[in-house]
Amino acid sequence: MTDLTTRYLGIDLRSPIVASASPLNRDADTVAQIEAAGAAAIVLPSLFEEEILHEEIQLTGALETGSGQFAEALDYFPAIGDFADAGERYLADIERVKARSSLPVIGSLNATSAGGWVRYAALIADAGADALELNLYHVAADQQRNAADMEGADLDVIAAVRAEIDIPLAVKLSPYYSAMANFAALAVAAGADGLVLFNRFYQPDLDLDTLDVVPRIELSHQWELRLPLRWVAILRPQLDAAVSLAATSGIATGSDVVKALMVGADVAMMASALLRDGPGHIATVEQQLRDWMDGHGYESVSQIRGSASHATSDDPTAFERANYMRTLYSWTAPGELGNFGPDHT
Repeated sequence: MTDLTTRYLGIDLRSPIVASASPLNRDADTVAQIEAAGAAAIVLPSLFEEEILHEEIQLTGALETGSGQFAEALDYFPAIGDFADAGERYLADIERVKARSSLPVIGSLNATSAGGWVRYAALIADAGADALELNLYHVAADQQRNAADMEGADLDVIAAVRAEIDIPLAVKLSPYYSAMANFAALAVAAGADGLVLFNRFYQPDLDLDTLDVVPRIELSHQWELRLPLRWVAILRPQLDAAVSLAATSGIATGSDVVKALMVGADVAMMASALLRDGPGHIATVEQQLRDWMDGHGYESVSQIRGSASHATSDDPTAFERANYMRTLYSWTAPGELGNFGPDHT
């Protein structure tokens, strides 16, 4: 009997398959389906500070409409004491999901102000989340701020949140830091118990009829797993063994989970595959993982983990620059003999 158990952020999990942040995870009924399919844990969709502020501004504006012209308009509406904003609804979601499921529930937070990070992190912890995932999602677009400024601000956020909560803390990173390995180590030193690699930045598009900037959401594809694989493999031997690593983006099959484990991830996180194929897809992925382990003589996930990391690989440079030229030379034009090198790309 294969042993799929793993440990992530100090939490013992039945398998390395985690349902990462998506709209599915906010509904208690859907979470019940995800749990029944075999997920080891869930990450709730992010709470955005902007969403809370937007609702507050809209409510204030609605209540003050007409008050400048007619003072008596202020008496038309009773005081609203039970209005639940986005933050309060999010906290209620945590409590509702926790009441219906035995899965570890990881809250997710995406704020913009220092106070917002700390305040809502504490509220999420108090609501019963088993861990917190900080989603550091921003674009370095201010030319007055250099890389050290941007990265220093992120490290300050991690340290401030760590000081405020006592539940495990994961930090979801983008791949765009100027010195990724160094920043990962600094994030851990600032208080991160684990790193989630990587955040997908959704790119805007243009509507040529209205000339508006519009959002375009595209679910991830399996080829996108290559970037997390590279960096998990590089970071695993450089970080303390107690630091958890999660691979996300492009996880869709049991084979993808195996790859994530082999380079040193503790868990593989899925969202797009579940949005495409439904919560029951987790059971399929778990069976594929079991079949692969049985077919290759592995009895436990711990035997797989790190077997192809940067430190243990027969060719560690395959994760670095040396693989660049070899990859280019490996391409062969359809219907032609021979390979094309870098000069032909």
